[in-house]
Amino acid sequence: MAAVRVLVCEDSRVYAVALRRMLEYDGDIEVLAVCGTAEEALAALPRLQPDLVTMDVELPGMSGVDAVGEIMGSRPVPILVLSTYADFGNDKAAAALVGGALDAIAKDDLDLDDPAGTAGATFRQQVIKLSQARVIRNPQGRPSPVTAATGSARRAAAIGVCASAGGPEMLMFLLTALPDDYPVPLLIVQHMAAGFTDGLVRWLDRAAGMPVRTAADGTRAGPGAWIAPHGADLTLTSSGHLALGRRTVAGPHRPSGDLLLQSIAEAAGRNGVAVVLSGMGPDGAAGAAAVQRAGGLAIAQDEKSSAVFEMPRAAIDRGVTTVLSPGEIAGQLRGLRSVTQREGKTV
Repeated sequence: MAAVRVLVCEDSRVYAVALRRMLEYDGDIEVLAVCGTAEEALAALPRLQPDLVTMDVELPGMSGVDAVGEIMGSRPVPILVLSTYADFGNDKAAAALVGGALDAIAKDDLDLDDPAGTAGATFRQQVIKLSQARVIRNPQGRPSPVTAATGSARRAAAIGVCASAGGPEMLMFLLTALPDDYPVPLLIVQHMAAGFTDGLVRWLDRAAGMPVRTAADGTRAGPGAWIAPHGADLTLTSSGHLALGRRTVAGPHRPSGDLLLQSIAEAAGRNGVAVVLSGMGPDGAAGAAAVQRAGGLAIAQDEKSSAVFEMPRAAIDRGVTTVLSPGEIAGQLRGLRSVTQREGKTV
């Protein structure tokens, strides 16, 4: 197989040298160039045509966030964000993810002094997998027009959403497509590296009309979007409250999309809704299938619009039959009525 071709945008020469050594350690990745500024990287893209760009968000001149927007609006390519400030819930990294970058990693989490270690091998595999992702030109940040739902309105007690790589952009689209007073709570698992979830919550809360909050244990699942904190599983109880768990062992992810969606199947039955968006791996597939078996609505994002189709494909393989574009998903969600809604009013 041909080596994955990577363009590194990093203004620290010392860090760039170590990152290059890490990436090229196995011989499966070739660093085409190291650019010290976003302007230099943008100028090099047409000539080098890399499979993936690593992008520092803190750069002299044009910021990494603006560079992501330029790339995704004109010459889309998979982008992996590297950030120094993840521990502070970096809003800039969140902005880059919402703007189309596929994933973000804290620089402190990369031990560049040990390219032969397990963490280094995992990082290189992530780079290779992300380089194969489908990316779409999207200058307005709206993947498709919202399509009105057809048929009679379904009632819903809760909507569970599971996403990974490519998910923040889809979350931005869905949350801004729903009305400010949307009555059905959205419970969200977004796989992210440690330190980035708080920044994503703040960014989405500013952009969406509805409130977007980090889920807290024991909170009533009311209207708005509730995002699982890093390292804690989010579930819905039979009384309609949010529960957080940090000792669950099911699956490789915490938060787990499967646990969230399975809890919605058990707590809401036919009034439960599951949405599996773009992402790597099979998380959410078993949970979405459980919602469908309970009589609820289970939706998988379609392949054409998914940056990484692994999670939606896994849900489809488990029997999820409703496969929709982002605009169609938004239309379906807009057509839902709260289980407490009567004659157009929520009581």
